[in-house]
Amino acid sequence: MIFAKRTKLTFAFLGLLLGVICHAEPTRSHGYHPFGSLKYPVDFQHLNYVNPGAPKGGTLRLFGQGTFDSLNPYILKGRSPADTPGIQMYGVTEIADSLLMGSQPHNPLGDEAGAAYGLIADWLEYPEDRSWCIFHIRDEAQFHDGHPIRADDVVFSVNILREKGHPEFALRLADIANIEAIDSQTVKFTFHRGRRDLPLVAGAIPILPRHYWQQHDFDSASLTPPLSSGPYKVTEVKAGRQVTFTRVKDYWAKDLPVNRGRYNFDTVEFEFYRDADVGFEAFKAGGYDVHYDYSSKHWATAYKFSALKEGKVKRANVPHRIPRPVQAFFFNTRRAPFNDINVRRAANLLFDFQWSNKNLFSGAYKRTQSWFPNSVYSATTPASDAEKALLSPFIEQLPDDYFTADISAPINDGSGQIRNRMREALALLKESGWKLDGQTLVNAEGRPLQFTVLNYHNPGIYRILAPWFRNLKRLGIEAQYREIDPAAYKQRLDTFDYDVVLFVLPVQAYPGPELKDYFASASAKVVGSRNLAGIRNPVVDFLVEHALSTDNETDYRLSLQALDRMLRYQQYGVLNYYINDHRIAWWDKFARPPEPIPYGLGLDTWWFKQ
Repeated sequence: MIFAKRTKLTFAFLGLLLGVICHAEPTRSHGYHPFGSLKYPVDFQHLNYVNPGAPKGGTLRLFGQGTFDSLNPYILKGRSPADTPGIQMYGVTEIADSLLMGSQPHNPLGDEAGAAYGLIADWLEYPEDRSWCIFHIRDEAQFHDGHPIRADDVVFSVNILREKGHPEFALRLADIANIEAIDSQTVKFTFHRGRRDLPLVAGAIPILPRHYWQQHDFDSASLTPPLSSGPYKVTEVKAGRQVTFTRVKDYWAKDLPVNRGRYNFDTVEFEFYRDADVGFEAFKAGGYDVHYDYSSKHWATAYKFSALKEGKVKRANVPHRIPRPVQAFFFNTRRAPFNDINVRRAANLLFDFQWSNKNLFSGAYKRTQSWFPNSVYSATTPASDAEKALLSPFIEQLPDDYFTADISAPINDGSGQIRNRMREALALLKESGWKLDGQTLVNAEGRPLQFTVLNYHNPGIYRILAPWFRNLKRLGIEAQYREIDPAAYKQRLDTFDYDVVLFVLPVQAYPGPELKDYFASASAKVVGSRNLAGIRNPVVDFLVEHALSTDNETDYRLSLQALDRMLRYQQYGVLNYYINDHRIAWWDKFARPPEPIPYGLGLDTWWFKQ
């Protein structure tokens, strides 16, 4: 009897203790980091890498490649300036503020990877399991017409982006089970399942004005500038050619600590050129102010002009620690021939990076070996015991050599003689039933092995493809290159109507929900997703979900390293190359903070010399 009473008391005590643990007070903070403490305290006055006293004024002129026919970046229809590759790094084209600042590609924290601080929200609150988060909206937050930003606008933004926005929003916001306005300045997100990145997902949503969009067609690819809330607004448009962003002088958030010393130009003009070479000629003549160079050959050979010799133009390799985007020739595994892993492996073997780097790139590049370049998430060989344990539920599904196979890209001597690679490739293809018929590889039905690389107008790309095509041709594979106009390219990209496509996927310092868009089975058939290879792999799905759900940074890193191994083993594309510095030239009329910013370009911190 005494034992029974003690047992009841013990269970009662354990229940009480468990209740205390489960109902621990939620965390309230001025910012958020998924794994650690924040660098900046609650009373910080400005970011360390800015000049808080930078003068305002002047017009910054920038380059955009291609064209545009819409100013609505939130829908699938049309092509907005924000769709231009690389343009988001300038930090101007997204004109809607978000609840937090720091986790978006267009608005990263320059010196703290993975963190975000209050912008529209002055604080957020969340429990240990991240099953929900609450944001409190600042009193002064307002749209450009003076209408206050309130919780109803946040609820409206989530709903309309999920219902009518670009399909990427449906994927990005899929984990939000419910959103409710608790009062006019407090909004609560409830998630289907807690995950440490979800407060950042909620905090990064562009907040749209409900009162404006209830009177306008959200589905329209219009060139009418929409009402917004950010530091700049669109004031002039020349369809397809030029768009002008003007600094909002009474911008509600201009004196917040996250914005002080930033957005110093009164006007930012983007001039669009269909041809990068034509654009650069305009830069040399003073047609625009800053040129970001993506071509190593161009960087090495094209800067012998008078303005540079006279010191009127400066240029520099600016080092950084930004995880590099994944540039690759993505294989479309939704259809033949790249639904066959041996075809993918053979095509990879015939891409001779060392020859191209020596003869085309002046030795400037590093071969991309990982789907997370310039980061700690690259898979190691052989696999660790921890990685094997993580994948133990799938051990029967994995190939025998999975944990020991060499997943690195082939290394050649740069001579262009790759007979050994050709023998390896031919053996793989024969294993899949391909055979030589004269000088052409054919399958059992006599159909030739051929494919087309699709791209929009890019005059410099064929010189990179040509050596690969020559090697493929020597083995009996017919590869072609086709350029189409940007609108048609976007449509075919969105509907996965291609064999191979050259594309660049951004990679964050702490990869988050974009992993689902890039790699998860759920996105493989979603129109407009960036699952370009059509990946449908249960191990990939497991690793993506595990990376996004763990609260332990060691497990997070392990999950991404394991994911990198699977992506490399399956060879969903030919990974290209990267550099870990910015190649940038500019007319010498700007001042900038003295130290380079590790996690961003930092153009938002420059100002005109006085």
